[in-house]
Amino acid sequence: MLSPIRLVSEAAELAARRHNGMTRKGRGQEPYINHLAEVANLLATATDGTDAELVAAGWLHDTIEDTDTAREELAQRFSDRVASLVLECTDDMSLPKAERRQKQIEDAPKKSAGAKLIKIADKISNTGARIQTDLTAEERDDLADYVEWATQVVAGCRGGNAWLDEKFDDVVKAARVAL
Repeated sequence: MLSPIRLVSEAAELAARRHNGMTRKGRGQEPYINHLAEVANLLATATDGTDAELVAAGWLHDTIEDTDTAREELAQRFSDRVASLVLECTDDMSLPKAERRQKQIEDAPKKSAGAKLIKIADKISNTGARIQTDLTAEERDDLADYVEWATQVVAGCRGGNAWLDEKFDDVVKAARVAL
């Protein structure tokens, strides 16, 4: 097993390599790795750095969904827990967007404690990235739609970490002000 610092560092490196060249929605098409770094940092802060596997899974939470990375590779390189957390946070991209979103709402309460924290951190990051000054009508609609949906997902994930719950509430308030 890798030491905690190596586990997190190697997860960050793999996430950067696998997401190389990808950009995220919002914030002027910034590199996608910024989202993964933010999620991992939120998890590290929420747990006071005591759960390296959770932070590593935060770095990697989109690798199965967005790249040709397999669960088995993550289990071999990191740990079974990291791989399981990432898989638990992976959407079935063969489903239409509306079905994937509904499935996230329905599945949220059934997720492991760690996966719930990753989901909340992910929604904090994605909501924050959509908050900008001078939103266009399309950006405003996207933000309103995302906040409504994310709030439903997070409702099924709450209670595992008061700080993350509060951070989500704060970003939702900021989004509503921006609208």
